[in-house]
Amino acid sequence: MSESTTSVELSSGTPQQKPATIYDVAQAAGVSHQTVSRFLKGFEGIRPETREKVERALGELDYRPNLTARSLKSGRSHRIGALTHDLSQVGPSRVAEGASAAAREAGYVLDFISLDVRNPRAIEESVEMLTQHDLAGVLALSNTDEMTRAFETTEFRVPAFIHTEADDAITGHPTDLNGVGIPALIDHLVGLGHRTLLHIAGPRNWSASRNRILAYEAGIEAAGVASAGILAGDWSARSGYEAVRSRADLDATAILAANDQMALGAMLALKERGLRVPDDVSVVGIDDIPEAAYYDPPLTTVRIDFDSRGRQTLLTLLAQIEGTDVRPIDVPPPELVVRRSSGPVPT
Repeated sequence: MSESTTSVELSSGTPQQKPATIYDVAQAAGVSHQTVSRFLKGFEGIRPETREKVERALGELDYRPNLTARSLKSGRSHRIGALTHDLSQVGPSRVAEGASAAAREAGYVLDFISLDVRNPRAIEESVEMLTQHDLAGVLALSNTDEMTRAFETTEFRVPAFIHTEADDAITGHPTDLNGVGIPALIDHLVGLGHRTLLHIAGPRNWSASRNRILAYEAGIEAAGVASAGILAGDWSARSGYEAVRSRADLDATAILAANDQMALGAMLALKERGLRVPDDVSVVGIDDIPEAAYYDPPLTTVRIDFDSRGRQTLLTLLAQIEGTDVRPIDVPPPELVVRRSSGPVPT
């Protein structure tokens, strides 16, 4: 993520000149301003010929970074603005808590601004509000494709870092949850004799949801078992409940929900259909929220260390602010937690 923006320079005896903006650079290079923004923020995937055009335009227009951003290394500001849009979900809220704790430990204060995703100017307005204050940097916590694109094309005037889950279909390298956690859940169910599984997925505009679908599909293929399909959810318990209610015939002996809340809703729907968990249908989730151990029955799930992920995100931004190398921390891998919601396949 680039730390640069434009600034106004003064020359003795000459009028104040407005510096080049990314829109000026884009026009000179014959590309979109989004492409220039991505170039400045270090994103990969820009074609070499396009990169060359942008570099030439930057030089010709004397595009300069904001010197204010560089001065932040002096430590005058210890406030970081955090942009987010969905702290109602367990994962995002716990990532934010981890980032906030790491900020306090490093001597910084993390100020959260929750964005109204229904407002197309939400990010612009929030950034304008943030930059009215003396900030050391901006942490942009994104979960959806729309918000990630919006953050990527926003001109921050201070060091900024976008946190979002990488899309496994693009990177080709599964995240630890999808490479370790979900296969462990599937292996657990297969070990109990289950041969037909059903998945309740999160919203498709979340990379986390798409990644879990990919991991589910790869896992059942590797295990040589069948899928009874993928039902749509939105992370809420209500959506898990409605997904199971909408299915006339489950055709599965086990349900793998993309998070614990949807698993909770699924268990209630199964109970209302006269099915017992796990005697008739096993149910497993992901995240290991604090309440998972107190579901009826207690939920088998995968524990994710969101706190460490949030801390690592904040440390990555601090490295930009302070001009140092990123200090890696040990992020525990996902851990299978077996409880009473999963059992042997019914005979």
